[in-house]
Amino acid sequence: MAKRFQALNDLWQTVREASHDFRASTDIFPSFNVQQTAKTLELQAHGVKNGTENRPTKAARGLDEVEQRIVSQVEDEKKTSYQTLVDQFNLFSDRIRSLDFEGQFSMIRQVNASTFSEFKAAASEGVDQLHGLRRDLTEAEDEMDAFKKRHKLERAAKVSSGAHTGFKVSLIVFLLLLETVLNGSFLAKGSEQGILGGVTEAVTFAVINIGSALLLAFWCVRWLLHRNYFLKFLGLIGLLTYIGIAVFSNLALAHYREVSAVVVEGASQAALAALWANPVGLKDLSSWTLFGMGLIASLIAFIDGCLLTDPYPGYSGVQSRLDRRRSLYVTRRSDLINELRDVRDDHNEKVEEIIRDLNERRAEGRAIIHHRALCVDLFKEHQNQLERALNALLTIYRDANRAARTEEEPRTFSTPYKMDRIAPLKGLPDEWNDAELSKKIDVAQNELTEQIKQIRAEFELAIERYHQLDNLFPEGTNGQTQAQTA
Repeated sequence: MAKRFQALNDLWQTVREASHDFRASTDIFPSFNVQQTAKTLELQAHGVKNGTENRPTKAARGLDEVEQRIVSQVEDEKKTSYQTLVDQFNLFSDRIRSLDFEGQFSMIRQVNASTFSEFKAAASEGVDQLHGLRRDLTEAEDEMDAFKKRHKLERAAKVSSGAHTGFKVSLIVFLLLLETVLNGSFLAKGSEQGILGGVTEAVTFAVINIGSALLLAFWCVRWLLHRNYFLKFLGLIGLLTYIGIAVFSNLALAHYREVSAVVVEGASQAALAALWANPVGLKDLSSWTLFGMGLIASLIAFIDGCLLTDPYPGYSGVQSRLDRRRSLYVTRRSDLINELRDVRDDHNEKVEEIIRDLNERRAEGRAIIHHRALCVDLFKEHQNQLERALNALLTIYRDANRAARTEEEPRTFSTPYKMDRIAPLKGLPDEWNDAELSKKIDVAQNELTEQIKQIRAEFELAIERYHQLDNLFPEGTNGQTQAQTA
């Protein structure tokens, strides 16, 4: 499921790669230096010179050559400043376009169109998987019900856990080794090879004693509990066989121990002859001890073999199949729920990050639009400052001219200059204003928030559909399955 929601992942990746680094600045239009310009244009000198010559004349209606140069100088500065404003506007437009609101909105619409259906498809796949597992579990439950009815069993089956089975097997191994060592120590009395020889001879007796008890208990004697009388008879034969082998092998071992103590060659034949002649004619207490220990070890192995699994033949196998299929079903349902939960949480985290990114983009877009409007106001004020500077330059020239004149000055000297203003655009025609942008972002965020709600609701519905399989395949008397829920 990790590769699902490609549209959402693409949108989320653009959020991770986004760079919101706009910084507002009001240091755009430099102040116009009146004194430096006056010095550059030599207004004082030109004013004195033209004033001495009484130029311009009293009847002059327009600006003289010096005044026109002043106006031209300021107008050039105004055009340069306007170009700076245009460059700023282009920078603002590029920055707004780099926020890619339209691309974000388009991807959000694509996400809303695909993500929900993909999540539903993932949930449906889970239902399909569980349907087969639940059917298998129902078959195992039917098998268990039929087995219990057929054999009239009302108790639960005894199924040993792995640790319990391991303990029982370890007990068998321990008994085998213990009897081998102990028997070897007793048999070493008549062995030319000492303890090592006694242990070697005892291995055969230990395997027969412990092995026969275990095998007969597990494969034969348990049939005594079966409802079929023929199988019960086979179990009885197995029990009698076990008793015979246990008594015979341990008596034979005890007789062999006594005979081997005094007879070096032909001890086996002598022991068998003594066994047939007088089975209980053991004369040494150690021989009876050896017989009792072997019989106890055999009995323990016999009981262990009977309890290695359920005493009733076949019952534990049916229960094991039921437990295995129930475990597969419950585990897979839990895994599917956890996978869906992880997908849901991952989806919600990414959507919430996208919503936060839209807020950041909105704040940056608003800052850009606000700063653009501020630049317009700054340019208007800058034009006012240029007009004041222009009139200050004219005043410097006219005062010098006026002081040097012998005739009356023209009426234009007392008239302030009115500079034409450039009215800049507040934005490009195809750009959104702040209100439109905020509205579109609110709509996109609401759609994403609604997407989270839909995914959450679909997750709850998927969990319900998973559990509805238990109603579609109701369990019988074997207990209800347990599963983790969200």
